[in-house]
Amino acid sequence: MPRLSETQAVRRAESLLREWLGDDADFERRPGPVPRGDIFVRVGHRVLVVEVKLTMESASIAPLVEKAGAIASAVGKTAVPVVVVPFMGEVGRRVCNEAGVSWFDLSGNAQIVAPGLRIHVEGKPNAFKRPGRPSTVFAPRSSRIVRQLLIDQGRSLHQRELARLVGLDEGFTSRIVRKLEADELLERDASGALHVTNPGLLLDAWRETYDFSKHHVLQGHVPNRSSEEGLRQLVGTFATEKLRCAATGLGAAWVMTKFAGFRLTTVFVAEEPSEAALDALGFRSEERGANTWLVVPTDEGVFDGADVREGVPCVHPVQAYLDLKGQPERAAEAASELRKQFLTWRA
Repeated sequence: MPRLSETQAVRRAESLLREWLGDDADFERRPGPVPRGDIFVRVGHRVLVVEVKLTMESASIAPLVEKAGAIASAVGKTAVPVVVVPFMGEVGRRVCNEAGVSWFDLSGNAQIVAPGLRIHVEGKPNAFKRPGRPSTVFAPRSSRIVRQLLIDQGRSLHQRELARLVGLDEGFTSRIVRKLEADELLERDASGALHVTNPGLLLDAWRETYDFSKHHVLQGHVPNRSSEEGLRQLVGTFATEKLRCAATGLGAAWVMTKFAGFRLTTVFVAEEPSEAALDALGFRSEERGANTWLVVPTDEGVFDGADVREGVPCVHPVQAYLDLKGQPERAAEAASELRKQFLTWRA
């Protein structure tokens, strides 16, 4: 990823605006008591108030949108707030659209709308991807903190207790909490208890970066008369083997909501099942036509919040919702229903 300083990012943003607006653009500075944005551009009777931030996480967009809107309000009725990031993901675009705030990214995509002005560019790839694993609150281990905060949303939870619940040391937990606070996704009340400011946005941002394929997945076929029978057979066999497991994806969503039938059964297992367990199931390894995914997770945090539902151990709805992103069949509908029934929070 090309590493940009704030000054370089602002210059890149100015260059893109000059390219799109041509001679119609008049770049100006705003001195005095009026709050300063990064760029002010007069286009006819309108002023674009542009805020630039070097963030790669969609969860950071909401506070940026709010800041740009506040500066534009201070400038006056002719001001149009515009936010700029290196690359605007799907969640960030939705946040901007819902707030009625224009945006563009330094990769060259844009949605700028104002009276007499419309700039729409899409399809430009992310020019700022970093090699290797990015530093993020949604990495496998740090996401334990995000998961627990969403599970316990509405409950007074202090940082020390949070660290204990997720099995992480207090120093690491403190760093992730500070990052969430800096992104205005987390706040503390007078007692020091932590509260997620926008649980839905936090979940959306996590899902956008979540990659189910990072887990170790054993794909195969297990003979059964029905998917429900197959699911119960799997968890029953693993219980006999004393192997920790929890259903996720389509099977877990069906147990929780009874909304959409399923063929593919997906179960997290703490470790790869023994040959004896696989033989007992009649598991035959194959990708094509697989009806069973046995998943060894990248981090054991996927089991946090798991519960037994109708005799079937299932991951928490937060985890099932994430895992449906990587599922076939009616996964999108199942995810929507799961969210409607279990993941609608009051901030």
